[in-house]
Amino acid sequence: MDDFLNIGDKQIKNRFFLGTGKFASNSCLREIIETCGINVVTVALRRVDIDNPDTNIMEFVPKNCIVMANTSGARNAEEAVRIARLARSAGNTEWIKLEVIQDNKYLLPDNIETLKAVEILANEGFTVLPYMSPDIACAKRMISAGAKAVMPLGSPIGSNRGLKTEELVKIMINEIKAPVIVDAGLGNPSDAAHCMELGCAGVLVNTAVAISNEPVLMARAFNKAVSAGRMAFLAGTNEPFNAARASSPLTGFLTGNNK
Repeated sequence: MDDFLNIGDKQIKNRFFLGTGKFASNSCLREIIETCGINVVTVALRRVDIDNPDTNIMEFVPKNCIVMANTSGARNAEEAVRIARLARSAGNTEWIKLEVIQDNKYLLPDNIETLKAVEILANEGFTVLPYMSPDIACAKRMISAGAKAVMPLGSPIGSNRGLKTEELVKIMINEIKAPVIVDAGLGNPSDAAHCMELGCAGVLVNTAVAISNEPVLMARAFNKAVSAGRMAFLAGTNEPFNAARASSPLTGFLTGNNK
């Protein structure tokens, strides 16, 4: 079944996006990308060393994979814009995971500064996907400013707490005419499946895969969970009922009364 996610001028088949931090080795990362058929990865610019192929993470990302530069470390719009421009100048990508964080304890995104950066970068032709706290008003403004999707957090970065922002994410899915991709905090494949069942366009996972005992196996589990959740959403997930509903008739079998 052809079920592509359209972002900018790209058709994306695999809705499981992968962050590339914290992995024990770059070779493990490449195995995951190839095994799972990952289409989109995020890369922090500070991990790109064009002078050293052995440690340059870009050497381990297949050429057919979309690389989305992460503005990790930016504390305001100005810094985020500078990082994005550096990534483009280095010839890496025009896809940007826009991340602006001033809070050092919970690493929650600054929506106001993020919006400022969206306006600048989208106007310069970048494909911008902002990481944000789930706020319907800010999300609409970011889309109007040129963001191609929005990436609300499920819970704080690296916390593995799952989709704690579910109600707000559901509102965004229903009200925003652009892809909603949950980023941050998903700890288990079941979290990813649940996001997809709700109607998310995709999920981005890093820590839960990178720190697991078997990262390749965990990535495969997330990959299957994303696919299963998407299929469930397309099939039409079922609403719960307060009472039991028999799957077979309870009357008429022994008495012959089928009324």
